[in-house]
Amino acid sequence: MTDLQIGLAVIGGIAVVAVLAYNWWQERRVRRSAQRAFGSGHADVLLDERREPTLPPLPKRPEVPAGALPAVRVDYVMELTLPASGGAVHEAWAPIEQRFLRRALLAEEPRKLRAALQLVSRNGVVSDAEVVEFRSMVETMAAQLGASVQAPGMREALDAARELDRICADADIQVALHVVGIGFTPAEFDGQPFDATPRDDGLTLTLDVARTAEPARGYEAMARAGRQLAQSRGGRLVDDTGRELDERALAAVGAQLDAVRARLAGCGIEPGSPLALRVFS
Repeated sequence: MTDLQIGLAVIGGIAVVAVLAYNWWQERRVRRSAQRAFGSGHADVLLDERREPTLPPLPKRPEVPAGALPAVRVDYVMELTLPASGGAVHEAWAPIEQRFLRRALLAEEPRKLRAALQLVSRNGVVSDAEVVEFRSMVETMAAQLGASVQAPGMREALDAARELDRICADADIQVALHVVGIGFTPAEFDGQPFDATPRDDGLTLTLDVARTAEPARGYEAMARAGRQLAQSRGGRLVDDTGRELDERALAAVGAQLDAVRARLAGCGIEPGSPLALRVFS
């Protein structure tokens, strides 16, 4: 081997080592960056104790309200037309349901399916990426079933959802009355359209307006219960600031609830309906 060949071999070897070293350095840098981005910034005290590996419990699937159906203003709805032979619909739908849980809804008719992704909830509007993912998964489902599929424009659906979300945010009201200076027995309010929770000096009655059918009547029942409880046990009925509530103040709150109900109903969301329970969840 000539001196030139030896020199070239040495240079080639150095180049290979340099490439390997650079790749190792790049891999380590990426790994450390990921650890900084996703790792905890403090020591985990549980790491000092040896533990056998275990599988985390599966999350419980939230139930879809009974009678719930896809709604164009609330959901991104895709329509599938099945071939005459049909197909294993539920097996094809299962991955979508598992991915999106209660936000995914499937309505079945003879040779027709409506696959829906809930766009609006108390968490706000879903992301563009989630709608893209849902649409892609439904299109895959349609291909498995040999079905044709129709889908609305994603941009238009998301714009409408954001407008609906603004209306729902304004109408998402919980009314609270406090009865102070008394004891509390939870069973007293079983079956009522409002919730009762204890506090140090009495209890709080709460009405979730959008999730209550006929919220004005529910509020009347709550105010009546609060008044009777305060009168019979020597307590006081007050608002969040501790100001005592008289009949005039209670009536003024009740009048506002009719306007809230009308605004939601104007969007096709009747308070307390299966659709309202989905949106305000």
